Amino acid sequence: MVDKEYIKRIVPEPLWKLASDRYWAWYNRDRHLLARVFSTAWMNNKKHLETWRDRYKGERCFVVGNGPSLRNTDLSKLKGEFTFGMNRIYLAFDAYNFITSCLVAVNDLVLEQCHQDINALNIPKFITWRARQFFQPDESTLFLDTDYTLPEDFNGNAAGRIFEGFTVTYVCLQLAYFMGFSQAILIGVDHNFATQGPANAVVTSEGDDPNHFSTNYFGKGFRWQLPDLEGSERAYQMARTAYEADGRQVLDATVGGKLTIFEKVEYEKLFT
Repeated sequence: MVDKEYIKRIVPEPLWKLASDRYWAWYNRDRHLLARVFSTAWMNNKKHLETWRDRYKGERCFVVGNGPSLRNTDLSKLKGEFTFGMNRIYLAFDAYNFITSCLVAVNDLVLEQCHQDINALNIPKFITWRARQFFQPDESTLFLDTDYTLPEDFNGNAAGRIFEGFTVTYVCLQLAYFMGFSQAILIGVDHNFATQGPANAVVTSEGDDPNHFSTNYFGKGFRWQLPDLEGSERAYQMARTAYEADGRQVLDATVGGKLTIFEKVEYEKLFT
């Protein structure tokens, strides 16, 4: 077995860094790009994605985050509304007698640990192309070419390359734009985490999860990444700018949420 630490000691630091960066780029980005170019699965997937373009032109949608505020949000009011769910929102389906219109997941750790649960969902799923080994492409399981290393931008074309924006919520806002929604309303996007630490650091949960609507969301033993709140705020500002430039709107109806980028509205008043 290769002793990585020994090799690191004997190889000059600049050379080691170059090799390490090149390997990281290949493993996390370039091999997926190459597979997309030569893959018939991607071409078929792109055709399925195109059927969603402007499907809901002029309508409104709700982007349902996973914050603790969902416990104080009457989700029964969303019946008949188009809703984007994210990551492990399915844990709320039975608990709240509620199901989202689709599910979006792009985080590698979530998909690695939860792909069996996600595969079992009987709703459309939008999954990062990087996780294709866990899913069979079909009309209800669609792949997005997402990347967290791209230049920071907003892309309203979900059939192209999508910057992840440090949060799957940003991917949902780009998808909503692609689908033609004129108004996207955030709920459950608390933008506030009890667990502290360096942005994007990978940690293993040691007990109940205080950061989401369910204590089992990232429960004991679950590996997850700490949030990058500053990075996500930059992304949200790009989303606001893009929506407003096209005469569209993002509103924030999260109960007690800490995000300040979007116009705040009272959740209950959206249904009167």
